[in-house]
Order: sequence, then C-alpha cells, then structure tokens
Amino acid sequence: MEDVLPSGLLEVCLLVGVPRERVRALLQGTQRKPKSLPPLDPEVLSVFVPPFISRDDTQLMNAGNSLNKSKRRSFRKKKERPKVENVKSLNVEQKAPDTEDITVPKDIDLLGLPQLCFPGGLYVTSESKEDHIHFLVFTDVCGNRTYGAVAQYCQPLQDGCISSNGQAHRESAQPGKMPVCFVPFAVCVISRYPYFNALKDCLSCLLVQLRPLQDLDVEEHIKEFAAKLFLIPSPPPGLLHLVFNMKPLQIIIPSREDPDSPIIDLDLHLPLLCFRPEQVLQIMTCILTEQKIVFFSSDWALLTLVAECFMLYLHPLQWQHTFVPLLSRQMLDFVMAPTSFLMGCHTDHFEEVSMEIEDLVLINIDNGDITCSKMAEEEPEIPDVPAQAAEAFMKRVESLQLHYDLELCHLRASTDLGELQTRRRAWQQKLNTEVQQTALQLIVNIFREVKDHLNYEHRVFNSEEFLKTRAIGDQPFYRKVLETYMFHSFLKARLNRKMDAFARMDLSTQTEEDRINLMFHTPRRLTMEKMASKQFNPQYVVSRRMVISMPDLQEIKLPEVPTRKSSLRKLETGVAVRMPSKSISTFKIPEIHFPLIFQCVHSYYTDFYNHLSKAINTLPPDNSALLARYFYLRGLISLMQGKLLNALSDFQNLDKTDLRIFPTDLVRKIVETMAPAERLQADRKPELKKLISRVMENQREVMKIDDRVKNFELPKTHMQLDDFVKRIQESGIVKDIDTIHRLFDALTVGHQKQIDPETFRDFYNYWKETEAEAQEVNLPPTVIQHLDKNECVYKLSSSVKTNYGVGKIALTQKRLFLLTEGGRPGYVQIAAFRDIEDVKSTTVAFLLLRIPTLRIKTLSKKEVFEANLKTECDLWYLIVKEMWAGKKMADDHKDPQYIQQALTNVLLMDAVVGTLQSSKTIYAASKLSYFDRMKNEVPMMVPKTTSETLKHKINPSAGETFPQAIDVLLYTPGHLDPSERPGNAHPKLWCALSEGKAVVFDASTWSIQQHCFKMGRSKLTCMIMVEQSQVWIGSQDSNIYIINTHSMSCNKQLNDHRSDVTDIIVDKKNGIPSEAYSSSLDGTVIAWNISTLKVNRVFQLPCQNLTSIKLHNDQLWCCTGSCILVVSTHEFQLQLKIEHHLKDVCSYFLCFQLFPERDEVWASYSGSSDLYIWNTKDFSSPPQKIHLQDCSEITCMIRVKNQMWVGSSARLQGKSKGKIYVVSAEKKTVEKELVGHADTVRALCSAEDRYVLSGSGREEGKIAIWKAE
Repeated sequence: MEDVLPSGLLEVCLLVGVPRERVRALLQGTQRKPKSLPPLDPEVLSVFVPPFISRDDTQLMNAGNSLNKSKRRSFRKKKERPKVENVKSLNVEQKAPDTEDITVPKDIDLLGLPQLCFPGGLYVTSESKEDHIHFLVFTDVCGNRTYGAVAQYCQPLQDGCISSNGQAHRESAQPGKMPVCFVPFAVCVISRYPYFNALKDCLSCLLVQLRPLQDLDVEEHIKEFAAKLFLIPSPPPGLLHLVFNMKPLQIIIPSREDPDSPIIDLDLHLPLLCFRPEQVLQIMTCILTEQKIVFFSSDWALLTLVAECFMLYLHPLQWQHTFVPLLSRQMLDFVMAPTSFLMGCHTDHFEEVSMEIEDLVLINIDNGDITCSKMAEEEPEIPDVPAQAAEAFMKRVESLQLHYDLELCHLRASTDLGELQTRRRAWQQKLNTEVQQTALQLIVNIFREVKDHLNYEHRVFNSEEFLKTRAIGDQPFYRKVLETYMFHSFLKARLNRKMDAFARMDLSTQTEEDRINLMFHTPRRLTMEKMASKQFNPQYVVSRRMVISMPDLQEIKLPEVPTRKSSLRKLETGVAVRMPSKSISTFKIPEIHFPLIFQCVHSYYTDFYNHLSKAINTLPPDNSALLARYFYLRGLISLMQGKLLNALSDFQNLDKTDLRIFPTDLVRKIVETMAPAERLQADRKPELKKLISRVMENQREVMKIDDRVKNFELPKTHMQLDDFVKRIQESGIVKDIDTIHRLFDALTVGHQKQIDPETFRDFYNYWKETEAEAQEVNLPPTVIQHLDKNECVYKLSSSVKTNYGVGKIALTQKRLFLLTEGGRPGYVQIAAFRDIEDVKSTTVAFLLLRIPTLRIKTLSKKEVFEANLKTECDLWYLIVKEMWAGKKMADDHKDPQYIQQALTNVLLMDAVVGTLQSSKTIYAASKLSYFDRMKNEVPMMVPKTTSETLKHKINPSAGETFPQAIDVLLYTPGHLDPSERPGNAHPKLWCALSEGKAVVFDASTWSIQQHCFKMGRSKLTCMIMVEQSQVWIGSQDSNIYIINTHSMSCNKQLNDHRSDVTDIIVDKKNGIPSEAYSSSLDGTVIAWNISTLKVNRVFQLPCQNLTSIKLHNDQLWCCTGSCILVVSTHEFQLQLKIEHHLKDVCSYFLCFQLFPERDEVWASYSGSSDLYIWNTKDFSSPPQKIHLQDCSEITCMIRVKNQMWVGSSARLQGKSKGKIYVVSAEKKTVEKELVGHADTVRALCSAEDRYVLSGSGREEGKIAIWKAE
C-alpha cells in the first residue's frame, strides 16, 4: 500500500544554504568584508521527508495499517555522501548512524536543487535583503511534472553566531570580532501540484514565524510546517476549494474545474501585462510550432509564472518537450540541447545566450521584446497565427479588464486582511476564467476544422487535404504545426472522441449550419452565402428566432444538401466570452495540533472524517455535485486511516453523485494491494464486488485502446474489394460501404476485380482537382441572387450552345441553370429537379454531322431545353437522370439524405469518366446510377396514406460506415430559445444506437445537437426524462446511466440491478416527479428516490423475463414472458395476474400498454400478428383480438390520444419492411397502415401527442416523423 495514497500538498521540504562554520571560517581566515566574498556554493542543510512521526510513535499504530508508511521511492540519498553530509532526516532520530537512508521523491536531485534555490548565486552581504519567493518546475523522463516554491530569507551573523531578531548570541569565544553579515537561506517546498499562490502564501506565513527564532528552533519549526502541508489533501475536481489556517493567513487550495482540466493557482493575465496581444500570438506560434524558446527576466518568479501561463493557454494541447522555466547560471549549457525546449534565464545572461547558440527564439519578459539569437545565419521562420483566429483573439483580449486598481475605484477601503484577500481572489478568479476561455477559443478557432479531415474508423488524418482548404496566408502556420508532437497527441484525442475542453467549446459554439453538416457527408463546395461573403465580406448577421417547444414541421425549411465547412468560415470576433459565474464552496480543514505524534495525527484524521460526515448529513440531497466532493474527501481520509472498505464505499457513492471524479486508478491500486481477508470482506458486499469488477474490467479495456494516428497515403499495391473500401473511406471521399461497392464495380468494368494503384491515384487526383476547381467558381452577384444561400455549384459543363443561348450548364443540389456568356454573365433557369418531366439524349443534324444533344422537358415550361453537349452529353444525361430520380425519392420519402446521396453518385460518375479513358467509361459510370436504376426496376410509389402522414426522415447514423439499429427513442420537451429564457432548452430527440451509443437531435430543427454519448458497451434498453434536468438510460450491462440535460454529460449511474435493465417509469404526484421505478430481466423492481437516488424499496417478482412495467393508480403492471402481474407500489403485494392464454407454448408476451380511461390492457405475443385487448374489470372474459394484415410480429406500441400506434415487422412484395398500424381505441379497427421503413420498426415515441417518431432496424437505421391526427 506504500504507493497507493495520493500525494498531499507537500512531497518534501528542504532547508538550503551554507553551513555557518564555513561562513565563519571565510570571514576569520581572510578578514574580508562580506561584500568582498565570492559567491558560495549552497548546500542542502536539512531534508524534511514524510512521514513526520517518530519510530516510537509508529509502533503504536495498528499493525495492519500499512497506509501510514512513507511513500518509498527508488532513488535514495545517503547521509554520508559528500555534498550532503549535514543533511538531517527529521523522520528518524537525529542520532541515527550516518549510513541510514533518507527517502526523497525519485525525480528530485539533491545535488542540483541548491543551485535552483539560489539561481543567481548565494552571496553573504553586509545588509539584509528583502525576502524573495520564486518557483521551480521539474519534469521526469515520462513527462510528469513536480513543482517547487522557494522562499529566500536572510539571517544575521555576528562573531560567528546566528542572531535572533538581529541580536547576536555567542556560541564560543572568538579571538577577534567579525563584522555583522547577513547569510541567505532558502526553504524549498516540493509538491506534485502547481499550487503557486497557495505555496507562496504558506511560505510567506512561515517566513514571518521564522524571524524571531534561533537556529535549532528554525529547523524544528520548518519540520512542523512541512508536516502540516503533508497532511493537507488536494481537493477533487469541481467547485469545492479547501481552506486551512496558516497564521496569519487563511490558505485556499483551489480545485481544478473538471478531471481533464489543469489546476490553475496563478494569475493567468500576467503575460497580457508583459506583452501586447500580437506578441502573445507570436509566442503561442513559437510554442505551437515547437521552437527552441528561452524566456528572460530579471525577476526569477516571473520566468516560471509566465511560462506556466503559456502552457495553460495551450490547454488541452500539451507541450511534449523539455520544460525548464528557470535555469541557474551553472545550467546555461542546457540551452545547447539539440531538440525543442522551453527554458528561462536571467536577463544578465541574454548576450551570452544570444551570441553563442543558434536557432533560438529569445523572449524578454521585462521589455516585451521577441528576437532570434544573433548566431543564426537566417532567422527561424515563425509564421503568423491564422488571420481570423488572431483577429478574434486580439479583440477579446482588448476587452478584458486586466488592472485590479480599476476594479477598486468604486469600492470602500477594506480594513480587514481576510476581506482584502477574498476580494482580490474573487476578482482574479473571474479574470482567470475569462482569459482561459479567450485562449481556449483561440485554440478552437485554429483547429476546429481538423475534424472534417479525420476518418474515425481507420484513425486517419488527411493532412494534405486539410492544408489545401486553408487560406494561402495561413498555410505556413499549419504546415509547421502539423509536424509537431503536440498536434499528434491532439489528433489522438480527437480520434478517440474525447470530450475535453476543446470538444465542449467546439460543440457549444457550433452554428446551426455546423450541426446540420453532421447529418450529411457532402463534397466540399462554397455555398452562395459564402461565395457572396468572399466577394463583399459583409458582417455576418444571425437572425434571432423564437422556437416553440415542438415545431410545425410543414414550416421547417431544411437545407437539402448543406455544404461542409470551408476555411472561409466566419469567426465570432466580439468581446471576450462571458461565462456564467459558478458558485464555489469551501471546506475548512480542521486544525493540526503539535507535537506531531501518532495520537495527534489520529485525532486530526478523526476530526476531518467527522467534519465531512456532518457536512454530508446536513447537505440537501439535490446538491449532488458538492455531496460527491465530500464523499471523495471522506474516502481519502478513510484511506489514510487504513479503513479500506469505508474508503471503497465512499468512492462507490460517487456513482450516484458525480461519476466524473471517480478515482479509477486509485481504487484499482487499493484493490490490487488489499489483503486477502479484506478482499473477501469486500466481495461479500454486492455493491463493492460490482465496483471492483467494473474497475478491473475498465483497466483491461484501457490497455486495449488503439491510439495510432495514420496520415492518408495513396496505395502502392493492387486492391481487392475490402482493401479498396478501406482506402476510399480513409481518403474521405465516401464512407457508405454500398456506394463504395458500386464505385468498385464501375472502376473494374472490363477488368478483373481488383484496382491497381495507378487507377486509384488517377481517380483520387481527379476528385480532388474537381473539388479544388469548384472552390474557385466565382459567380457574379446577379447570378447569386437567383440562388438559395445554401446552394452550391457542384459541376460546370464546358461552354456549349443551347436554345437559351451560349454558356455553361451549372449543377446545384436543387437545379440546373445556364451561366450565359457575353459582356455580363447572366442566369437562365433550366429546371428545378422536382419539375423535370423527361430527359432524353439524342442527336441533331448540323451540316453532315450528328451532334449529341441533351433535351430536358419540365412541367413549368412548354419549351424543351436543348444543349449541344457533344462528348459530354452521355455523362450529363446520366447526371440529370440520377439527380431527378434522387429528388423524387427524397420528396416521396421526406428524406433529404436521398438527394445528398444522388449528388455523391453523380460526382463519382464524373470522377470515373475522368479517370477511365476507354470506350466503356459511360457504361462504367452508369454503375453508379443507383436511384435511376431503382426508379426503372422497382416502382417508388409511396402509398398515399403514408405520404400524407409522413413529415420528415432523419438519419442518426450519418457519418457512419453503415446504418445502425435504433433501439430506443425519447422526446424531451423544451421551451423558447435559451438566449431568451436562461435555463430553458430546445426540445430534444434522444436516440439509442448500438454498443451503448446515443445521439441527440435538436427537435426544433432536426439537426444533431450532440453526435455521440457513450454509456458502456452494451445495448441501451430504455430512456425516460425523470425530471427537467435528468434523463435516465437503462442498459443491458445492468446499469442506469443518468444524463444531466444542462451539461449534456453522463455524470451519475445507478448500479443496484444485477441483470439487464428493461424499463424505467416515473410516478408523478400533482405533476411533480416523486419516485422512479426500474425493472430488470431477473424480475427485480426497484423504487428510487429521485432527489437522493437512494433505493426506497426493492421487490422480486415470482417469475423472471420481466420486459416492461407500467404505472396506474398506485399499481405497477409488470409484463413477463408468461404473464402480466399487477402489484401495489407501496408494499409490492401481488394483486392480479393475467395468464398467457395462447396454445402456442413457444410464444410469450412481447409488449403491452394500458388504456386506463377505457379500462383496457393491450398486449401482443411473440410471433403473432394479433393485438389482444383485456377489460381490466372483467378478466374472466376472453380478450378481444384485432388482426393486423401483412404483419409478421408486433414489436412495440405506444398510446397517442385515442389511438394505439403499433410498430411491427412485415413482409411486402417478398421483402422485409417496417410497418406501423394506427388502431382506433374506440372502434377497435386499423385506421392507417403506414409503410415508412425498410426494416423492422424497433422503437416508437410520442412528441407532445402531435407527432409520433419511429425508428427502424439496422438495414435502414432511420427515424421517421409522423403527424398524429
């Protein structure tokens, strides 16, 4: 258990200086004055290492409690070694033999540390100097950082005696009197955490207390100081700060914002005071491009603090190279390192470093200069930050209030030190948040579009294509950054879909267009809106709109094929991001009493535990976030006391309060080092046994994670079908496997079924060249005004003669138009795809020639359009027919994805024709005419009833390589636009897919709001909105995951079930949720307190296979395979049983619904196409039966108004289909049969009884939205 405990505030404390005997000898032997003495070599005088309890005291401890042993490290320092012969280890008796070890952290070098404590040298002076504090950072070979705070102070020495308060006291008789001198000493505190301000405050308090003390008393006092800091834990992530008393100040230990965020305990605006915004950007560029960087300052403290600020500005990117922000004068050779680094030196060494070393970027903090070393033959190329991101950053920085004095102008003068401290801290915390958000927005603006060039399935980044989409002036920056280790790590996080600060800000600042783009994988082109902004650069204006909780779908105008983002994206350049202020709580750590013997430490931990228990018991249950922090801290204290089971129980409570701060690694270490007897005790408690199992399983999964990142490369060998699919997906051209199969057939027409590297290269290059040419299309304003703002020109013909004039035929996702030529290019509408009546490819006579001609007949014009397309005619014929068929199918099925797919097909046709130079190119391209072939082979008529009822279709599997089955749907109502009423939200549609994934749509626009939640790896089985801020999701892994709808994160889970969770329902009293019930397959029903998430009651049904539950009049209706049971909700007493009544013993109850107003229960059986209806007042009578035509099996049902909507699996014309039957509850007849899915209907949900949403199986994987009558 030695390495299990997390570090306290202190790892080790050292007293550094020179022995007074040496100073006395120098002064006596040379009779020199202090100021004439050379700098002395500092030494470690004393080392204070945990634990701080004497050996006799440790024998009093419980023999089984190994947790209070010191945290032994592999690196040991012998007291007998030359440089540290005077080192005292205060955790052993001072008369211990010289050969006894002292234990120090493995990455702390006691030989090099004294130089860092006195980086400018140690000088004995004739005048006292002011106390000075500076900071250190150490990095081990694994990149882990340790932090140091050093306080320098002076003690007077007269006649060889260290004096107290300037009054010398004589140790021994001296022959002559020496002059009074002042000897500097340094106290160095080493910590695992970057608590710069807190450690500075602690050392400041220590220096006040050391002034009146004598030499030996100083060491004892430092020992007590170190012991106290060692016992202070680091707070868990979140909004709870720890406070402890270090007279005369109250020390605050701030927490990190979340588990992935860094600890921030310094003034983040320091670089903004030292540098202009454009210089800050220059420095950021140097760091992002991994230059050799050296900071200079005359203030040692500033070197570390400014360098740390820049590291925090990068978050979540991380500097991967050498980081030594403070070099002593003996360490200047470090700047000759051959690799990238960031170091810091005193300004006295500026000329020396600048003249002798090449390729350095030299940054003077004192005067704000940024230069290059003078030895460089040519200055290193430091590109500019991308222009739009830089402009936005500078505007936000200019809006920040960086001067505290301006904040104080209107406030009364404070007469209380604590009040002063609190006021300044609150101002600094607010400013830190604003600076942090401004820097994060810069990083997001720079790298936002990286995700558009990632292939998640094969973990590929297409850097070449990403660079091509950058503005010309921005390309040098990206070209350098893309080669860095830092960016490589950033790519790994993106490919792992890590929801870090970058991802959260990217999501929160997405535009509506961004969210819609997630639903479509469309070739990159400029929209008319962006083309116009490129020409005129008008100010981007966002129109405000009020959104009612559920829209009228007839009025929604969704872009049929939105463009994917390009580098012309507009960035918000307003004032700094104003984040809502978050309420921060503090917890006062109990006093630590001295002398530090075992009883005192035991008393301290007992008081700490009791204080936390009191806070837990008095905290309202709805404040689960704060409750989680208390449980976390109490678990740590139990761990320190050696009470492992208590610690595990507290950590297990985090499941129900805040799962994000669960210390997985710590719990795993506890489990791995538990004694067999303790492990047996833990296994006897079901909740702890499940916790241990989960933690150890998670460790195995972490070890399996693939974190490779590949750059896209063209293939060098022949490809069979499977390899071709992978390569095309990696290229980013197409993801859909069926489309790639058709492309493979097209490219292998007339050849054996494999593709050579040359053909692939030609196809890829043609596709990319066409894409690049389309980006250069620049239509005149007179043409742009005729097109919708979201339209893009995807293809232009060569100049041709038509009956509308001479010009180029242009293809958008909505229409064909003629771009006429002449003095002023003009616009002539040819046809909207929905208006086309007929398309023909023919020839017309011209002299002795027959010229291929395309004819298009439309419904709105009598005149037939004719174009002499010559050699392009056959291709344009295929293109127009495919777009026409795709548009018709999109309109019939209310599915805009069809037109997007048709557009992809025609662009692939174009690329195939451009790639294959043979007589069979048109035949090859025709292999991609998917919709046109469907139109000719299979009638696409949608039944009238279906067409009238169906309003829209959406695809939650957009961007995936194949469709995924929709297991559960949930609609949650919203209110007006959040900007109008804070705290409210748009309505949402939650969709559960395979392997624990869930997608969330904004139901006011049907655009994707959150692309992917991940909750375990098992199938999700049920979802319900328990209250406004909570959605509960049940899983086959026996857990219930709780989503916070405000933060849109899964931060809690309930794990009391032992089998698949099958259903969750909510009991509302007077419209207010009071209790939730969950069921599992093994027949268990649990009643939950929604506020506290505690189990109110548990009931085990007499039979298993419990698939669903319903609630009515304090009765719980439970559907099992063999029967439906009715039990009371209070005592779970069985009141009624509906037996399985079919003769087929293989069938079982599949689903059921209550119709309490009609005293009816509706149910279905497996393998049956009949609905059965019981009268709840007369179960002796046989149930009424309603037969559903063409139904294979009823899969789900919901009640909507006075109707029952029934989802099923059906077969039509020999093919599997998903059919929905709308049954009248009054007439007991089928009012509508809706054929809207190409696979089984797996899920149904109602949206405010106005719409019904249905989800299908994996063959189709789409959601249909129906109008409820």
